[in-house]
Amino acid sequence: MDYMIRATAANGFIRAFAATTKDIAQTAADAHKTTPVVTAALGRTLTAGAMMGLMMKGDKDIMTIIVKGDGPIGGITVTADSHGNVKGYPENAKVDVPLKRPGKLDVGAAVGAGSLTVIKDLGLKEPYTGTVELVNGEIAEDITYYFAASEQVPSAVGLGVLVDTDRSVRASGGFIIQLMPGVPDEVVDKLEKKVNELESVTSMLDSGMTPEDMINSILAGFDPEILEKDELHFYCNCSKDRMAKALISLGARELTSLIADNEPIELKCHFCESCYSFEVEELKEMLEVAR
Repeated sequence: MDYMIRATAANGFIRAFAATTKDIAQTAADAHKTTPVVTAALGRTLTAGAMMGLMMKGDKDIMTIIVKGDGPIGGITVTADSHGNVKGYPENAKVDVPLKRPGKLDVGAAVGAGSLTVIKDLGLKEPYTGTVELVNGEIAEDITYYFAASEQVPSAVGLGVLVDTDRSVRASGGFIIQLMPGVPDEVVDKLEKKVNELESVTSMLDSGMTPEDMINSILAGFDPEILEKDELHFYCNCSKDRMAKALISLGARELTSLIADNEPIELKCHFCESCYSFEVEELKEMLEVAR
């Protein structure tokens, strides 16, 4: 089961999140038939999205991460809610780039240079949008920079996806450690030293560490206290009804053109690859609604 834990440490001056997302990464890889490097890039972004989604307070809050790079993946879009549901897709799932080193996928080369945008729909008149340049396309460092530049929250982010030789996901997960306002300098210095000495997320997960283990290891000496545990799921809320509404929104002119072809049409969901077919008679009914 995929889940995330929330924790606090250093008398409330540190808040922390850690997650295991193997099932989410595998579901996404299966849906999009990704190559290993895309599995890693998408899995990292899904992990970050799932954790960041659960940071939101509102019942109907939605957050979207958009990674746009000049590498062969092109881009990655991930959407998450405040209930632990996350979904995502790559623009190009069939990417192959040379390994960074033996056994190490080069996600940065696959993503390339570009931007990372976070959009939070919190039920206000306008959604909050923050955009930063990609640091290196490895996702974790890019999310770290986003928190610092757009939300002014000093953070340490670790993300990892371990793809096995059969292309299945062997492990996936990550952590986000954040400093709260007024944190003493000695806590900052001690935490920075600790984070710089950490082994990789994939190494931690592959050794059998749970999210609880990661938090207790990273924040050893800071008296960590685990507060909550939330389940995480790859979940897409697409449906034929939602697709029909999208078709209606195209307007009468576009629907008339589709009907004139006198052929059924098929729409595919970007997020989960589900397909929905509409017969000509159904299109005619939508045209009446559009009018």
